[in-house]
Amino acid sequence: MKLHEYQAKELLAAAGIPVPEGRVADSVDEAVAAAGELGWPVAVKAQVHAGGRGRAGGIRLASSREEVEAAADAILGMILKTAQSGDRGHRVRRVLVEQGQEIAAEFYLSVLPDRATATLAVIGSRAGGMDIEEVAATSPERIKRVSVDPLLGLQPFQIRQMCFDLELSGDTAREFGRVLTSLFALVVKRDLLLAEINPLALTREDRLLALDAKMEVDPSALFRHPDLAELRDDQDGDPLEAEARRNHLNYIHLDGTVGTMVNGAGLAMATMDLIKRAGHEPANFLDVGGGANADMIEQGFRILIADPGVRTILINIFGGILRCDVLARGVVEAARGVGLDLPVVVRMEGTNAGEGRRILAGSGLDLIPAADLGEVVVRLGELDLASRPGKEEA
Repeated sequence: MKLHEYQAKELLAAAGIPVPEGRVADSVDEAVAAAGELGWPVAVKAQVHAGGRGRAGGIRLASSREEVEAAADAILGMILKTAQSGDRGHRVRRVLVEQGQEIAAEFYLSVLPDRATATLAVIGSRAGGMDIEEVAATSPERIKRVSVDPLLGLQPFQIRQMCFDLELSGDTAREFGRVLTSLFALVVKRDLLLAEINPLALTREDRLLALDAKMEVDPSALFRHPDLAELRDDQDGDPLEAEARRNHLNYIHLDGTVGTMVNGAGLAMATMDLIKRAGHEPANFLDVGGGANADMIEQGFRILIADPGVRTILINIFGGILRCDVLARGVVEAARGVGLDLPVVVRMEGTNAGEGRRILAGSGLDLIPAADLGEVVVRLGELDLASRPGKEEA
């Protein structure tokens, strides 16, 4: 679960990490009032779950009331498209108005789990700011890394190593050590999948400030952090993914034309490979889970149909805890309720598979049975999805 910048900075401030003073505004008038309280200059920053906002016009500096008004008016309501948001972009519904700073240097600092080594990775660079992705791609030697054993925790020698790598000394090194220690503790305490400060600015007064922050919370740990769960913003993101979360479904919206319904993450990934082997692209990742009931199946099917890019649906189910007859009834109820007019390729095996097939065969739906995974590829390959209009073209 992603947090907005202002939410991440509230967590940083609570952990003792310095952040600029700022105010959140939902309207132009609120932005102007916030700037008046903070004093000039200020930065007006779009609050969306995507990086690269500055390049896309989502961050603007203002030195007067008129400039703040113009900046807030331009940003609020815009569809912000960045390299991380994709073509769909994000609609800006609020801005963060923040005190301007005189910056002497910009650093990058992040802490995140590294599954490959089963450690927590501390990553730093002297090349902080908007170009950090380019730096990582073209000059990887400028990105410094320390791997921390989560059972031992962050050690003093590892802090010293990062300070040495970033060429920090004296009071700045000591302050950086305090920031890193607090950030590491925050990741562990709050079950964060990412805590990134970019840039971590060194001001003209030799003070470190977190000028921008990005955080992601492990969604599986939200039961331990109800206060963080309340920070979820379903308006900023894909509405189909938000609907899936409300129905306890694991769904990720993609840009293909084949909607998929699968039970089990491993089978879902294998199914996506089958779709690509057939020459098509998956429109989503949807794992209904092993304990899904008929209502969850129906809601999942409605989400698939609601995607305007979907031109066909592939159902690939291995019935274990989820019985095939339960799946079949949920599909039939959903399809009849929405007036399905798309072809559906169905492969099901396992518990009550025969009964499930009988239910689907007697439904009157446009179904294409597949006996095994090889036949799934064949049946999908026979469909000319390029000539079949999606909902956005119909």
